[in-house]
Amino acid sequence: MADVPKNLLDQINELERIFTVDREKLKQITDHFVSELQRGLSENGATIAMNPTWVMAYPTGYETGTYLALDMGGTNLRVCEIDLPEEKGEFDITQSKYRMPVELKTGNAEELWEYVADCVQQFVEYHHEGEQLPKKLHLGFTFSYPATQNYIDHAILQRWTKGFDIDGVEGKDVVPMFEAALAKRGLPIKVTAILNDTVGTLIASAYTDDQTKIGCIFGTGCNAAYMENCGSIPKLAHLELDPDAPMAINCEYGAFDNEHKVLPRTPYDIIIDRDSPRPGQQAFEKMVSGLYLGEIFRLALVSLHDNPDVNIFAGQGVSKLRKPYSLDASFLSQIEEDPYENLLETADLISTTLSLTPSKPELELCRRLAEAIGTRAARLSACGVAAIVKKKGIQACHVGADGSVFEKYPHFKARGAHALREILDWDEHGLKQDPVVLYTSEDGSGLGAAVVAALTVKRVREGHREGVRNLDGLLLGGADTNGVEPGRGVVGVDGVKEER
Repeated sequence: MADVPKNLLDQINELERIFTVDREKLKQITDHFVSELQRGLSENGATIAMNPTWVMAYPTGYETGTYLALDMGGTNLRVCEIDLPEEKGEFDITQSKYRMPVELKTGNAEELWEYVADCVQQFVEYHHEGEQLPKKLHLGFTFSYPATQNYIDHAILQRWTKGFDIDGVEGKDVVPMFEAALAKRGLPIKVTAILNDTVGTLIASAYTDDQTKIGCIFGTGCNAAYMENCGSIPKLAHLELDPDAPMAINCEYGAFDNEHKVLPRTPYDIIIDRDSPRPGQQAFEKMVSGLYLGEIFRLALVSLHDNPDVNIFAGQGVSKLRKPYSLDASFLSQIEEDPYENLLETADLISTTLSLTPSKPELELCRRLAEAIGTRAARLSACGVAAIVKKKGIQACHVGADGSVFEKYPHFKARGAHALREILDWDEHGLKQDPVVLYTSEDGSGLGAAVVAALTVKRVREGHREGVRNLDGLLLGGADTNGVEPGRGVVGVDGVKEER
């Protein structure tokens, strides 16, 4: 650092200062998080929604049968068939992906559901050619869009996200529309459960690992799900549910601290919120999720270029740098992964992406800034997990985590684990191993959706019918195998049997 000019070194130190979240601040954020989780369980319309999902049991790992799963993402549609054999926590999966046509995302409701049903029909006909289908095929539908769910087989879309803007769907139950399109094709498919990817992550992870108590997503967005006792959900008290019965809660905690009470926002966070499509919403998500990390980095560089006392990239055209959201989280990942002391790969990356030629001190600034932003995201993300652990009094558990940031961002897991230690004082208790461990989850939108469908069928057949709207479809068909013989040689995407 000796060759870094003082004015630039001062800026590096200031950037590290404003992006640092110390132990005391982490604890303050977590305590407020706990109170906001409780508020969401107590009242409708709270900042953190704490949506009951009507998934009312952990899997045992011994669920059996063959189920369909549908994952409707923003870019692709994925259809899966998942066989749950008798062996604990095992599964075989067959899956196919279908591109979601761009024009469909701004079309009408009928075109959407016709296309989705066509994809399901293609999948079923291809993988069961010449076979007699059972009377009823149960499907778990991963529908990761904001929705109101009063039943597990029903979801009223609140608003489209992920680039969708389709007339005639918002404010309506999506299940009857989809099932009507399936029925038109003579497909004996019942949408047994509809869920979001975070709940799927919790259940898929718990199916293969019975120590799992929390499911998390750290990707384009951030969220968590966990099991709450019905007696601890005051806003459901009028339903008089068994107070000891479990209920999976979809936290939707990307909205944490929309009121800006505790999160340490920098000037760049304030700009991101101000210029976003929905100012004042998703405050937590805008500081930790992959969608925004690159933009925070870009805004900081623009500010330093425009500052006459610093003027990084002096005399160079910065038109590419001025383009909003031109950098994503992978840009920061590549900077942090640069193994060379002279940051040669970072220089090549900046040259290729932004048409800039940074000096050695400017490269050092970029590296330190990327580390500061990435570290803050991981440490703040730990607060949500710690809040659930504190609220539930969990002594030890596994946390199934999914998402591109968790999977691919360098050091994210280690930084998050270190923050958990600080928040929950494990170091002071002399613990040699972390009691709460985050690990890579199983396939939430595939396996998770199938297991939720299996749990729903089992629950209804045992006479527990709370939160199920259409009982008829669940009471037909009879066999736990869903009418399809398990273990019949399910193949993976490439024709190779996939086993876990």
